[in-house]
Amino acid sequence: MAEIRNIFDISGRAMSAQLTRLNTVASNLANANNVSGSMEKAYRAIKPVFETKFADRLRQSGLASVDAVQIKEVNRLPEKVYMPEHPQANEEGFIFNAAVNVEEELVEMLEASRQYQNNIEVVSTLRSLMMRTINMGK
Repeated sequence: MAEIRNIFDISGRAMSAQLTRLNTVASNLANANNVSGSMEKAYRAIKPVFETKFADRLRQSGLASVDAVQIKEVNRLPEKVYMPEHPQANEEGFIFNAAVNVEEELVEMLEASRQYQNNIEVVSTLRSLMMRTINMGK
């Protein structure tokens, strides 16, 4: 694990975590309309698991950030639909829709996008302040 030394490290890690979050949302939305002939094979939504990462000298610096450390399937059962004419229907005539809530994924996408944009704003503001500080010395 790379050490957290400054605000750029903090924002970089946070942006990376939000990018992972956006990638899982994209995967979930891409598979939202998938159907399967069995509950075991049906697509289940995935979500990243975040973990707080503290700087090695937390008490001195107060620095902490976040990492996406794992991606897990959501504990939601696929929807069972009776559709005997469907080519993927099982012996009883049922298909299983992907266990993805599209509205939830859209909210997740908006939230991750806003968090990513917030971190870009932090880095931009910091760069601007650093440039002002450098120009004050001229």
